[in-house]
Amino acid sequence: MKKMVTVFVAVIGMVAFGHDSQSQTKIGYISLQELIFAMPEYKKADTALNDYQSALGQNFEDMKKEFNEQDSLLSSKDTAKYTRAQLELKRKNLGEMYIKLNGWQQQAQQLYQQKQQDLITPIQKKALETVQTVAKENGYTYVLSKEALFVSPPAEDLLPLVKKKLGLKP
Repeated sequence: MKKMVTVFVAVIGMVAFGHDSQSQTKIGYISLQELIFAMPEYKKADTALNDYQSALGQNFEDMKKEFNEQDSLLSSKDTAKYTRAQLELKRKNLGEMYIKLNGWQQQAQQLYQQKQQDLITPIQKKALETVQTVAKENGYTYVLSKEALFVSPPAEDLLPLVKKKLGLKP
């Protein structure tokens, strides 16, 4: 009988403890993408990225123009004024320009991605830190990505709270 009372008390304690811990668990969600897009820093970064992409495109066009000019010089009848060594150097330079031109797209893509990372990473960090602060201030134990949820109640969306904390319009 004494064993049964001990087991009963232990079960009651586990149920009470389990119920108590469940009542303290608060789960929210947020769309980080939506938050980041709403931040003024993102708008500035997006403009800077568009400008950078345009500059990369202009650089490609300039390289292409220079290549075509050099190619047309070597294809014209004016090549007779060059010595054989000069023609050889010009053809070698043209070949190097051709290789550089062909590799430019990959290089430009890497440059763009690096620039994007440099501009967007601090914005993402600020967004995440603010989400963590709001979650802590409002007692949320877990915050999930809204994009990963199929169904969610509107009351647990942290986006309005985080926007308010950042001073953004809801």
